Amino acid sequence: MAEVIDIDDPGDPRVDDFRDLSSADRRPDLPGRKGLVIAEGVVVVQRMLSSRFTPSALLGVDKRLEPLADDLADLDVPYYRASAEVMAEIVGFHLNRGVLAVAQRPAELTVDEVLDGARTVAVLEGVNDHENLGSMFRNAAGLGADAVLFGDRCADPLYRRAVRVSMGHVLRVPFAQMSKWPADLDLLRDRGFQIIALTPNSDAVNLATAMTGERVALLLGAEGPGLTEEAMRATDVRARIPMSPGTDSLNVATAAAMAFYERVRTS
Repeated sequence: MAEVIDIDDPGDPRVDDFRDLSSADRRPDLPGRKGLVIAEGVVVVQRMLSSRFTPSALLGVDKRLEPLADDLADLDVPYYRASAEVMAEIVGFHLNRGVLAVAQRPAELTVDEVLDGARTVAVLEGVNDHENLGSMFRNAAGLGADAVLFGDRCADPLYRRAVRVSMGHVLRVPFAQMSKWPADLDLLRDRGFQIIALTPNSDAVNLATAMTGERVALLLGAEGPGLTEEAMRATDVRARIPMSPGTDSLNVATAAAMAFYERVRTS
């Protein structure tokens, strides 16, 4: 089982990877700093342990050891045990979830790797809100989407808040960055994907009738500006989710969930 090491001094250098999580310029999950991936809470830690993100250490209170006992049985990393007060001094705030795990970022997956065997993928442009990203991944996991691809101007999916809001599913649903946007949409088309742009435009076809391909890529943009015209021109069809009069758009994670569900319903 993971070695349990008691931490009584908040300044102990062994827990530096967990330090200052609320600090805008020192937080360890920033790509420009340590670039660590941080899981919060028992469920999210368990999902990290069953993913390709291998933790290097855990920090938590004593009562979180029991629900994680089976998961830690074959894990050769330290579990730094601390009181809630000491833990709060280390991370910079009181953590109700009581346990954290940190992992190095593994090598990024390629577009080819995440598309291998996939039938339904989300493709994002300009989605730069971490909570929306986290919700998107949670919806993807729950409704059978196979992967997420990032186009231009998207936020970091491994930011701590995104991992937390996703309930750890961002660690399990494959994702990759598209290097040439929107030209790389041709990579999807070459692999037989029907590319559908979601838009509230009244001239777009109803989403329920738009998804006809065996493999489908759903293109979603940020709330407000939505997809760029350049990106929409590179797709096969523009589709809309019917909404009540006077409603201009849906939250992007909600729109994605409805599209994922429609895909499940009609496939």
